[in-house]
Amino acid sequence: MIPLNQNLNTLKRSGIRLYTNLAKTVEDCVMLTLGEPDFDTPEEVKAAALTSIFQNRTHYAPNQGVELLRQEVAAFETFRGFECTPEQVLITVGATGALFTALLGILNPGEEVIIPTPAFPLYATIVTVAGGKPVLLDTKPDGFQLTADALAKAITPKTKAIVINSPNNPTGAVLSQESLAAVKAAVLGKDIFVICDNVYQGLSEEKLPDLSLDADLKPQILLCQSFSKPWAMTGWRVGYLVGEKDVMERLLLLHAAEVAAVPTFLQDACVAALATSTREMAQVYQRRREFVCRRLGQMGLSFPEPKGAFYVFADISHLGMTDEEFCTRLIKEAAVATVPGSCFDCPGYIRISYCCSDDALQKGMDRLEDFLKKLK
Repeated sequence: MIPLNQNLNTLKRSGIRLYTNLAKTVEDCVMLTLGEPDFDTPEEVKAAALTSIFQNRTHYAPNQGVELLRQEVAAFETFRGFECTPEQVLITVGATGALFTALLGILNPGEEVIIPTPAFPLYATIVTVAGGKPVLLDTKPDGFQLTADALAKAITPKTKAIVINSPNNPTGAVLSQESLAAVKAAVLGKDIFVICDNVYQGLSEEKLPDLSLDADLKPQILLCQSFSKPWAMTGWRVGYLVGEKDVMERLLLLHAAEVAAVPTFLQDACVAALATSTREMAQVYQRRREFVCRRLGQMGLSFPEPKGAFYVFADISHLGMTDEEFCTRLIKEAAVATVPGSCFDCPGYIRISYCCSDDALQKGMDRLEDFLKKLK
């Protein structure tokens, strides 16, 4: 085989997909793996897409995105406290596209990106492909929070960025104000970007601490957001990236080379999404979170307190097996699929997704409880 980009040599297939695929081989397996809402996309959003198609809005969109959507995104972000203009908004192919554009656009070979773990594996993948170096910062010793001491040890002269994902995938935990203050103190005024992956911010009715709202850090912030999670639009693949105007002008050139533009009718649908309330879905997630946490507590499993996203990260390190073995046996012996913490650089835990039906959650928790009893 002709040699490929050597940065691809260390990449691995998504562990989340591997365990999901294994579960598909087991009859009646309860899927608690994927972070995909079980809700359908709101009717208003689907109607807007259809209307756009029948109005023949099927030609190339501007590279940066449809002006109306960028206006609405800017208004949406400004309303919640992140002041920006349409010129600062870039419409991307999901938050994945936003992250790729941001990280590929800022990294030079050998530069480092601090990734607090446990973390979604995509961050390290992108950094590696870009020729950078992922610096994994273990938050477990500090209760899944960030401290000044830990950050001081992680930052070097080669540090180019830190990724902040709160609420976190896979824990569902939210970084405290103290954690965010530690990040600010560590990077403020330095040539270090703060990549704020805010894809789970819209899944909670509660106002959560959010580093992207810190005005002092604004020149260093690149905000990544997606329509996938809050509006149940995972398959639509639309997100956005927001940053300082001069930075975004350069990143736009990279985005245009990557994908040219996101389809116009999808962007029209996203305009409708921004006008559609997600409160009902957020309330359902909260109820499901309370149910799963209660059941896991009754089983004697501990976990960091989830306040957002739709995951619980349960500690199974005391059960005498690796998290990979636990998840494999859970699928094959109990027909319940979860994801090993090792997939997120935090072995000894399992990620349980509760964005599925109440019946599936009930069945999944019952089977998990029976499985634990048999282990004992």
